[in-house]
Order: sequence, then structure tokens, then C-alpha cells
Amino acid sequence: METSLKNKIYNAQCIGNVEPIEYMTPYPSMRSLIEGQTIKFSNQIIMDKERITNQGFLSYVQQTSNWLESIGIEPKQRVIIQKLTYPQTEILLYGIWNLGASAVLPSDLSMDEVKKRSGTRHMISSKTDLFTEIVSYSDKFEPRYKPLLNDEAILSFEKEPGVRLSHYNLLVNVNGIQKGIGLKSRTRIHCDLLVGSACWVVFQVILPIYCGCICDDRKPEVTIGLSGNDYNLRKDVMNIKKFSNNDIAICMENTAALSIGKTPLHLSDYEIRKDDLKIRGHSVMMGYLDDSINDTSFHNDGLIIPF
Repeated sequence: METSLKNKIYNAQCIGNVEPIEYMTPYPSMRSLIEGQTIKFSNQIIMDKERITNQGFLSYVQQTSNWLESIGIEPKQRVIIQKLTYPQTEILLYGIWNLGASAVLPSDLSMDEVKKRSGTRHMISSKTDLFTEIVSYSDKFEPRYKPLLNDEAILSFEKEPGVRLSHYNLLVNVNGIQKGIGLKSRTRIHCDLLVGSACWVVFQVILPIYCGCICDDRKPEVTIGLSGNDYNLRKDVMNIKKFSNNDIAICMENTAALSIGKTPLHLSDYEIRKDDLKIRGHSVMMGYLDDSINDTSFHNDGLIIPF
């Protein structure tokens, strides 16, 4: 990527006088998130029905990283993931991050096209039984590479060009959601979202662990989904002036959440214009996979997204 384009993207990720490097998230990567939560709250249940604690979850993650390494996956490589039985996909995702690799979300793109565009042939098939695969592996994993905030964590093809999200993007977006809805530790939460979407990653995979919540689909205190929930996710950002306080505006280029009701997420900002949306802030993506599209999309200290 040319220096001039890097600068255009970086300028869009700044908000006011606050640059991304100046806002400290509690954890430097997703690997550190689960590790840190386990150090502080080892025996707290995080998945109610499965009776999985922070320590139990971390053990599965460590075993998964050892297994991924054994099948030839290296740090900084991309791994295509498909839907597994709950909570195996969630564990797999953290296992990939723990290894220092990045996860590819194929969406509806053909697998051949996903492999071609992402530059990887590593894929974890939906037929995989993760618990069977990892059972013989150690729950102690020594990483050869620890991911950094600016490293790619997700490549999603929900949007055709491919959207790249960093560890910082994910963490700062989740941090903003927590602040915006006031989600407290030990709250019982349920998210019913499509596995393999960026919203699933942010709201279902990261948010409960980040906030110290309990995943509970039987007696949840807070529900998040597409409709009829305590918080409803809406992608029709052009109608944001009509949003209720419990509507969350979704914009993939802003990682996931853009606003709670009409109020921009912490360290995010938006402008609804006649034919497009202009966003800026710390949740603004690393960029599309195609730099020619980045070059025309990032300008005037923002990211322009046509309606």
C-alpha cells in the first residue's frame, strides 16, 4: 500500500485531535482479551448452558491453537472459517487469533473465489468437529507471534470488495458498544446473529467476554438481534434520523456498530449526505481488500460510502 493511501486511511481513523494510537483499549489484542479475563475471573461461568468458565474457554482456545499449528497454519496467515456447532466456531476464532493468524468470513462468495481473493487455501470446514480434533492437544500454547493492535484480525466478504478489520477495530468498537448501552459485568446476554458475519464477531463472540457477561439463551436480561430485541441491529443507516434509542446502526466499514440510536459510538462520527455516508473515527476499517477502491473511497479525512 502506498504511503499516500496509508495516510488517507489513517486520517479517516482520527477523530478530532485523538489519533488511534492515543486511545488505550484494555487489551492489546483478542489473544490478550481471553487471557486477561481468565487471569482476573478464572472460574466465572461465561456460557451458562454449556457451563464453560473463562478458564475452560481459554483451555479450548489453547488446544485449538496447538491443533491449527499442527495442520500447518502459521502466524499472520489467513484461515477461512465455516459455521461449526455452538460454541465451536467461537472457540475456533479465538484459537486463530491466539495463534497470531487472521480469520476469513466467506459470506455468500464461492469458496474458490474466497480462496483466490484472500490468498489462502487454509480452511476449516463446517464438517469439522472441533472438540474431537483438539482433544489430544495440550491446553498450554506458546505463541511464536503475539498479534498487535494494527494486525488484521478479520477479512469479511459480506461486502464484495472484502473488508479488513484489525484487532484494534474490533476492540474499540466493542468498547464503544459497552459504553453506549451500559452493559455491566455478569449480565445474562443473548445474541441471535448469523454466524460468520462481522456483527456476529463483535456482538456474540467478543462483547460478552469483553464485558464479563454470561451467554444465556434461556433467561437473558439483554437480547441483541435483528428485530424484537432489547437492542435491534439496523443496516438502513440512511434512515438513522428515525432510529429509536434501542436501535443500533450497523456499518461494516465502521467494524460493526456506528451509533446507538442517533448518537455516534464513542470515537466514531458520521454524516448522512444526499447520496452517501461519510464516517470517521477509530472503528473505521483497515480498508477494502482492493486498494483501487480504497483510493477513491478515502478522502477529505473520512471514508465515503455510497448509498
